[in-house]
Amino acid sequence: MNDSWHLLRSGASGFAENMALDQALLEHAPKLGQPLLRFYGWAEPAASFGYFQKYAEVEKMTLLRPLVRRPTGGGLVPHDADWTYSLAFPPSHDWYALKAVESYQRVHEWIRAAFQKLGIASELAQSCSVCGPGQCFEGWEKSDVLWRGKKIAGAAQRRTRDGLLIQGSVQPPPMKITRPDWERAMCAVAEEEFLVKWLDFQPGEDLRRRAVDLAENTYAQASYNRKR
Repeated sequence: MNDSWHLLRSGASGFAENMALDQALLEHAPKLGQPLLRFYGWAEPAASFGYFQKYAEVEKMTLLRPLVRRPTGGGLVPHDADWTYSLAFPPSHDWYALKAVESYQRVHEWIRAAFQKLGIASELAQSCSVCGPGQCFEGWEKSDVLWRGKKIAGAAQRRTRDGLLIQGSVQPPPMKITRPDWERAMCAVAEEEFLVKWLDFQPGEDLRRRAVDLAENTYAQASYNRKR
């Protein structure tokens, strides 16, 4: 049986808009009723950091600005050359019932398979090798995607009563592949492995209004980003 998923290619947006839309998608997950995969980019170089990280520590780790606090956990992620995506699952979907380590591994197996489809051999880390505390791409966590001993994909998660949000970043290896190639491979793997049928998604008025409100009154505010 096919599993219908929403697909949203939202292009490049500002740091506040990107985080706001991801949170709005999580909040609206029960209404959406089906999982949603979003591919997006950054209108300017920036860095995001985990919800529980301390701003005073994060600002010493990178020269990238602006810095924005994610709705998910994890460490500092540079967004100057990466490919960014998010996934939102409603509580009714089986991904929501997975343990955190299971959903983390599943999404990275998906990414590894997409790279394999493009002729790039990668693997999932079997253990941790953390080098820079609080920096997502310095060292790696178990089940991160590695290419030639270097981490190229990581993710962070948040579960609420509304659903499961996964925010992920891919630092592409220096191969002759494009972001559209990778996005097509991700969709193809989901069709083959998860029997997904893709439905093009356009945010409704309620979702857009909530995202604008979160961007202006939360993620663009220094008081929020510096609250820890």
